[in-house]
Order: sequence, then C-alpha cells, then structure tokens
Amino acid sequence: MNFSEVFKQSNQLCKVSPDGKYLATCVQYRLVVRDVSTLQIMHLYTCLDQISHMEWSSDSLFILCAMYKRGLVQVWSLEQPDWHCKIDEGSIGLVSSRWSPDGRHILNTTEFHLRITVWSLCTKAVSYIKYPKACQKGIDFSRDGSYMALAERRDCKDFVSIFVCDDWHLLRHFETETQDLAGLEWSPNGCVLAVWDSCLEYKVLLYSLDGRLLSTYSAYEWSLGVKSVSWSPSSQFLAIGSYDEKVRIINHITWKKIAQFEHPATVESTKTVYKEVERRPAVGTDEMSLHNITTGSTLFNTQSKYEICSLPVQIPVVKPDPDRANPKIGVSVLAFSSDNHYLATKNDNMASAVWVWNMQKMSLEAVLEQTSAVRCFQWDPRHPRLALCTGNTKLYLWSPGGCVAVQVPTEGNFLGPKLNYIVLRYRKGAELQ
Repeated sequence: MNFSEVFKQSNQLCKVSPDGKYLATCVQYRLVVRDVSTLQIMHLYTCLDQISHMEWSSDSLFILCAMYKRGLVQVWSLEQPDWHCKIDEGSIGLVSSRWSPDGRHILNTTEFHLRITVWSLCTKAVSYIKYPKACQKGIDFSRDGSYMALAERRDCKDFVSIFVCDDWHLLRHFETETQDLAGLEWSPNGCVLAVWDSCLEYKVLLYSLDGRLLSTYSAYEWSLGVKSVSWSPSSQFLAIGSYDEKVRIINHITWKKIAQFEHPATVESTKTVYKEVERRPAVGTDEMSLHNITTGSTLFNTQSKYEICSLPVQIPVVKPDPDRANPKIGVSVLAFSSDNHYLATKNDNMASAVWVWNMQKMSLEAVLEQTSAVRCFQWDPRHPRLALCTGNTKLYLWSPGGCVAVQVPTEGNFLGPKLNYIVLRYRKGAELQ
C-alpha cells in the first residue's frame, strides 16, 4: 500500500470528487483542489471565514463551502475559476447546507429548522419549504435523484412530503403513524420509503411513492427500540438495528422478518474470530540514539497483527450507565457490502468488535476484535473488503481471505472521518493510494 505526503486540512474536510479526478481539502478559510493522479494543486480559493462544511456537486463541476457561524455559503466553479456565488441567509442563520442531486440547486436549513431554502444556480430562483423536522435523518433523495422525501412536524404530528426535484413541486403529502419520527430513507430502487420512530417506540413503516402504507413492523413494546436502519444495495433486505443488541432482517416481498442476528458475549460457532495483537519491535543499541528519539521516528510504535482464536471466544462487554441518556448499548452501525453478500455491524456495548454476517447463508461469517474501540468502518464500493479504524495510526482491512493491519505513516492518531476519504479512492476507479 502506497501513501502520499501529508497534506494540511481542518475539521476533517477532505473529499474526492464524484468523478474521481480531484481531491478537495479545506485549511481554515482556504479551499485547495488537487489533481488525484499527480496531487498537484489545480485551484486555490479563499473563503470569507473558516469553512464548516464542504461538498462536491454530483457532476464534480462545483464545490460548496458553508460557514455556519456567519450564515454564509460560497460556491466555486472548477471550469470557470473566476466565477463564484455567495448565499447569505442573514439573521435567520444556517445549520445545514447540501447539494440537490442535479448539482444546480442548494438546500439550506435555517436555525431552529424554521424552513429549508432552495437556491437555484441557473435561474437564481428561490423556493421555501416550511416545517422541516429536526431529527436524525429528516431528508433523503432517491438514488436516481428524481424525488426528495422530507420529514415535517405540524400541529404536534409527523408528516412526510415528497417533492419532484426537477421543479420542486409537491408530489405527495401524508401523515405518518409515528409518535416522534426519527428518520427516513429511500430504498436504492426508489420504490419504497422506510420511516422509523424514535427510540422510545419500536416502529418501522414502509410507504410507497404515492404515500400508501405498505407495511408496519414492530419487534417488541415497552423498551428502547430502533437505533439504526439500512437498506441492502439490491433493495431486497432492510436491516434494523435495535437497543436489544439484535439485527432483524426484513424481506421486500412480505415485509416480514426472515433472519435475526444476535451479538452474544461468547462466540461459540463461527467461521473465524480475528483478534488484534500488539507488540513493540525489539530496539537495538544503535537505534537508541538521541536523534532517533527526538525526530519522532517509529521507534516506539506498536505493531499489530491478527491472530485466529480458538473457540469459544469471550468478547469484551462494557456495561452501560443506566443513569445517562443515550446509553452505549445496541446496534448503532449497519453497512452492507456492495455485492450484497455481507453485512457489517457494531454493537455499542462491545465497542472493540465488528461483526460480519453472510447474507446468503444468513449466518455469522467473522468477528474482528480490536484492542481499542472501533471509530468507524466502510466497505470497498467494488469488492467485498471492509476497512476500519480505531483512532490510532493503523488502518485495518478485512476480506473473505483474511485480515491485515497497515501502519499509516502520519503524525498523531488516525481519526474516524479520515477513513471515508481513503476508501473513497476505491469508488472513483483508482487503487488505494
């Protein structure tokens, strides 16, 4: 695995363009755009304040830079470097800014979620959408970019509005059977919209494009419910992670449960359990010079490798504090592989373990036990390969062939958000650099 030199960045703002040709990084109030193949600087833009959020347009021709403290958004063009756009939300404030799928409209959410403003870069037209709900995932676009689903809160009731993205006219508006809607997500084929309630009630609702309720799923009552939801790439499965430390798989034909994955503290039957083992390299007297110690060499860095454990294996469990809100328990992260073959999960009270499930056999494929808590993980968009990090200077990779730990040549720790930008190199058709 090859690594480039280290580039400066702020707030983990570093993203590869959707076409895979450019790399954008933010350093305080500056936006730097590099060519991915040569890593030479192509464009350098200066914003009016420190950048809080940065995002590429879908066609890789524009870059959005949001400065939330000042309620400003600046847009830069790669084709015409002298062109730029400034959007000022004024005293109403700004908490979120994002592109529409066509890359020609910007959606700004004001403070206190009073409204969403849709700005057109082509016609300079402005549209307003009232009553957006402040929730975990209150807005989602269909995969083909045709429709937008928006969660709304009116008169103490939850609603969903479906807009056509071409001209932003309202297609459907309907009330949902939720007490406190927490999120919504389109299926990859754009035919079904999944809506789920807050953690106080276990309820997942499936709606069609015209607002018909297709099915309702509830696994239990009177306990903390849904914590995470994820569609499979084929739209055949809906995975629901719960506070009871289980994942339930719903099928797309009957919308009934076809499998249930548990996360036991003792793993007794599985294909492989990989355990990370750390060791410090032996240090010779020639390496103990003052120069080697003071120049920040890797002299005292630990080296990691995976060992295959003999069953049964005890997974470390952290007991959550019952007196604190949002207890560290339950399945908080679900991720399907691009080929629909595997599902990776993380149970919060087993923070150092990642579970990989085989979706064809509906069984446990592997468990990766790390020495530290897992910060994040993400699948390779082309191959069944999982990358994860734990906040140290290593990157971990799993595939059906085995596991490997890679030392990242950088100062400081390797934080979670950076993982997305390394794995994105796969998505753009380039090898991991």
